[in-house]
Amino acid sequence: MIHVIATVQINPGQRAAFLAEFRKIVEDVRAEAGCIEYGPAVDFESRIPVQAEPRPDVVTIIEKWESSEALSDHLRAPHMVTYRERVRDLVKWVDLRILEPA
Repeated sequence: MIHVIATVQINPGQRAAFLAEFRKIVEDVRAEAGCIEYGPAVDFESRIPVQAEPRPDVVTIIEKWESSEALSDHLRAPHMVTYRERVRDLVKWVDLRILEPA
């Protein structure tokens, strides 16, 4: 199993529009072979002293996949290709972290 943490920096004021587009693909992705978990999250203001300041223009996508092959297939899926085209003007940059359990 692998974990994926994708940090998506959204252009200012566009987070709601990005999330609306993202939600359109969630069920298709969850139905993909090898998908264990897939969903967006936004910073929560917990008031815990060590927490960094919330980022209003960031969406973190939390994923779990059975294998790196399943992740590679996901990235090439037709719904992902069209999704990336739809959000291109909403996204400033993406940082992708692919992890394995330690």
